Amino acid sequence: MSLVIIGTVAYDAIETPFGKTDKIVGGAATFAGMAASYLYDHVKLISVIGEDFGDTNLNLLKDKGIDTEGIQIIKGGKSFFWSGKYHNDMNSRDTLATELNVLADFDPIVPEKYQDCEYLLLGNLTPQVQLTTLERLNHTPKLVVLDTMNFWMDVALDDLKAVLKKVDVLTINDEEARQLSGEYALVKAAEVILNMGPKYLIIKKGEHGALLFGENQVFYAPALPLAEVFDPTGAGDTFAGGFVGYLAKVNTVNFNNMKNAIIYGSALASFCVERFGTERLQNLTQEDISKRIQQFIALSKFEISE
Repeated sequence: MSLVIIGTVAYDAIETPFGKTDKIVGGAATFAGMAASYLYDHVKLISVIGEDFGDTNLNLLKDKGIDTEGIQIIKGGKSFFWSGKYHNDMNSRDTLATELNVLADFDPIVPEKYQDCEYLLLGNLTPQVQLTTLERLNHTPKLVVLDTMNFWMDVALDDLKAVLKKVDVLTINDEEARQLSGEYALVKAAEVILNMGPKYLIIKKGEHGALLFGENQVFYAPALPLAEVFDPTGAGDTFAGGFVGYLAKVNTVNFNNMKNAIIYGSALASFCVERFGTERLQNLTQEDISKRIQQFIALSKFEISE
């Protein structure tokens, strides 16, 4: 039984108030896969890279026990590249460059050994690629989680709605929830979106935490207050990987376990932002994660005295 993640494995170049980088390893599947690998042993990636990515960078994933057979390497091709500059508040950024390269013609291949997929994370890609991946599985996974963004709502809304009918969990931010639903109040937005197909909806609110809707219940998870945020790139993907990794670990899907999964996803995302790129995610220990989970518990635990 495996957890399959499809998304980008790429290069990023980042500038924040804390400094800047040249090309470093990034991509939605990279962040999500690394996060999930701390919670579950059978993580498999589907993506595409160029020859320029190199064995050393690919080994960052393999060293985490992640199966990379589903990552196509295009001979003579160049990997997807994104460059961005964050503003002082770290919540807004300017895209400086986007080079699709091999991603432009990405046709996802699902290796035979990936057909044992019970947990599937459809990372932020075109809705058509997400749908194609679903269709190429021989069976419906136990849980399908979808991540998307406002760009696809702008240019591929019909395809996105088609995918939403086939997934169990949708994860988007508050701005995207309002755009997709046409409702400003997030409770109303959630009601509209859940009627589109997903059984559960996660609305991410950045430094203000996340909301979970489903089973006629609502759960709010705070974000951990951090003194310094070096680089928010990949935090949402790390969150999604931690979320689905926890559910694969416990192998039971219900609202209570999803609440726990959100805490684990938030904890791993809080590590991600402490360094540039995947640097912090490369060398975590289980003790690091356990301590961070306890911080989250302490953040919101209270008793009311009479």
